[in-house]
This record gives sequence, C-alpha cells and structure tokens, in this order.
Amino acid sequence: MLSTGALRAHLLAARLAGPVATSREESLRSYRLFAARDPRVLLGLDPEGGWGEGDLLRLMADRCGVSADPSHVSGPDVIDPERTVAALEAFAGRLGEAARARSRVLFGTGHPHRLLGFYAGLAEAMSAAGCVVLTPAQGVSVDMATRFGVRTHRIAYVRGVALVREPGVQAPGSATGAHSHSPLPVRVALGALAEAGGSLPDLVVGDHGWVCGAGQLGVEAIGLADTDDPALFVGEAEGRVSVAVPLDDAVRSDYYHPIARYVLGRASLTGRQEWP
Repeated sequence: MLSTGALRAHLLAARLAGPVATSREESLRSYRLFAARDPRVLLGLDPEGGWGEGDLLRLMADRCGVSADPSHVSGPDVIDPERTVAALEAFAGRLGEAARARSRVLFGTGHPHRLLGFYAGLAEAMSAAGCVVLTPAQGVSVDMATRFGVRTHRIAYVRGVALVREPGVQAPGSATGAHSHSPLPVRVALGALAEAGGSLPDLVVGDHGWVCGAGQLGVEAIGLADTDDPALFVGEAEGRVSVAVPLDDAVRSDYYHPIARYVLGRASLTGRQEWP
C-alpha cells in the first residue's frame, strides 16, 4: 500500500490533484448551471438549499480547494491534495465497514473509459470479502438525453461495474461504454431490484448520476467528483451523499490504480497486485 506521502505525490504528479486539466471556466459554468437548476449538472439531485453561484463557489473552495475568488475566471482549476487524501480516508473507511458487514453493494460509473478499472478492483475485493455485488437491470434499455437528442442506451456490467452503452455498438464483454451524467440508469437499476422483491443496496459506489441519483432516493452513496461536478459536494453537504472525493475524473485510467490500492489497503481489503 502507498504511504500517505507517496499517495499525495502521485496525486500531484498525475494531476489528479493540484492544478488539474479541468478549467476554471468549465467549473464556473457548472456552478452557474447548477444555480439555475439545470438537470445536466444536478445529476439527479434535488437540492434543498438555495445554492446560488456564490454559495457553490464557497462550498467548492471548502470541499475541493478551488479558489474562492470570484474574479479568478480562467486557467486550470485546482484541487487541494490534502482534501483528496482526507476524503479517500473516509471513502476507504466506509468501504471497510461495508465489507465487514457483508453489505449489498452496487457499483456504477459514467466514466467507463477512465474509471472502470478503479471501480472493478474495488468490486472484486468487496466480492472476495463476502459482499453481494449487485448487477440489476442487465441489458435493460434506458432512454437518455444526449447532445444529439434522446438516445436509447442499455445497462451493462463489466467486472461487476454498471455502465451504459448504445446497443449494437460493442461486444458484450467490451469494457467500452458511454460517458454519462444521467441518474436514469441507477433509478432503473434500483427499480428493477424493488420490482423483483429484493433488497436495495446498502451502498452505491460510483460517480455522476449513479451517486446523486441513489442518494436522492435515500440509498447511501459514495463517489468521486471533479471541480465541475458540484452536485456530489452539495449532496454531501445536505446529507444525501456520504463521501465525495475531489479529484480529476478524466486522466489516464492507469493513474487511478495506485489510488485503488491505497483505498483497499486502508479498508483492510485484499485487491489485485497487478492492475490491467
């Protein structure tokens, strides 16, 4: 397992924290859209508070370490690695609790090209610890809004992790999926469990709509979020997301492997020694 110092160094070297690829312009645009209650950035959350642009900027400065100066409007955004490390500790703690309780866990990602390996490693370790890794609504169609209009996608699972893909494009075992912010897939997955008479997950692990959509429905959720994803941090502030980890969610997929090893070590879980 990485030491905390080595993890911090990796976060900075890989630009997972520190100056990140997400621009200040992208972040501020997301805060404006969230304040206007644009569903594209709400990610399934129905905020209780007013959350104006100033409120969001202060929250993101507190939770992520971005500049709280509203006159800072351009350049790369910044994530404080100390905040990332602290949130990863909380994330690992919750995974460890779930593993000891042999909980029912659902993993899902809207960033399969980047984060599938990270979540899959966690899912495999949780399964080995005796948890039930859920795979509801496999192959079920979901009509989702995209920049090209409403498109039909299907829920698929790769190594225990849910993603969505357009039908007929990838082979069934393919790890390729669509980038998605939508909460509809997790709503469909949870609905399928309820209709089958099964228990809902004790924990949802993921990002974007998988976390906010689950949290809004009262299912405990933890996940990763970039500086332009204020919904997870608002959900955390309002008590509907248990842990939101600030980091860049779109770097090379192998850069997340040391983080997974760190999380598994801190959660006292056995994971892969070699990562794909």
